[in-house]
Order: sequence, then C-alpha cells, then structure tokens
Amino acid sequence: MSVISHITLGTNDKDRSAKFYDAVLGAIGFSRLPKPPEKPLAYERDGGMPTIYIYTPADGRPATWGNGTHVAFVAETRAAVHAFHEQALKFGGMSEGEPGPRAHYGENYYAAYVRDPDGNKLQAVCYSSE
Repeated sequence: MSVISHITLGTNDKDRSAKFYDAVLGAIGFSRLPKPPEKPLAYERDGGMPTIYIYTPADGRPATWGNGTHVAFVAETRAAVHAFHEQALKFGGMSEGEPGPRAHYGENYYAAYVRDPDGNKLQAVCYSSE
C-alpha cells in the first residue's frame, strides 16, 4: 500500500491536459478512471494509489506550478522513461532533462524530466538496468 493517497496538479485547460496525461501517464502504465465530465481527471496504475488528479482550481484563479517542486513516477523500464518523455513533447510538454542515467542519484537511476502544458514538472525514473 502506498503512503500517498493522491497527488493533485492544476490545469487551465482540462481538454488539453486530458490528451497530455492520457499519453504521458499511459506510457508508464497509468489509466484514466471513468468520471463524469464535470469531475476532475483521475489516473491510477494497476488500480492502486496514489491517484493522480488534474483539477481546474476551485477558487477560479489560474492554475500555477511550484518552483522547486516536481512529481516523480516510477517507470518499470528505461524504454518507458523514453516513451514518457517522447509523449510529453508530442502533446505540448517541454523537456527539462532528456532521458538518461543520473549516476549522482544512484548506479541504476535512469530518468527524464518534463513540464506539462501548464508548467507542472514531472519525472519518470527507472531503477532497473533494463
């Protein structure tokens, strides 16, 4: 069981975010949960927590990102890290670090960093040598 229940990220364009997160989180094994259109987007992997929610802010102000913060997702393979990065760029994200080893974090630490179209920073990391 995860010690994190859910992660919430803000968006200013739910339709754009749906396309982005369907592809990017899909590349590392997440699926969008069925929800009514008025509900936020929600994603899980293998039916387990944490659930990733994509919300339009309830206070009506624009969604913004946190400087110095990011969410790191475990990818099962290095190929999945590449797919995560490629899909992010394809669907309006920006690269914040090409896929590759990050030896300063550990021997098998292999990661990529991106920003979603709203500026939220995301990472996919694989701890395997495959």
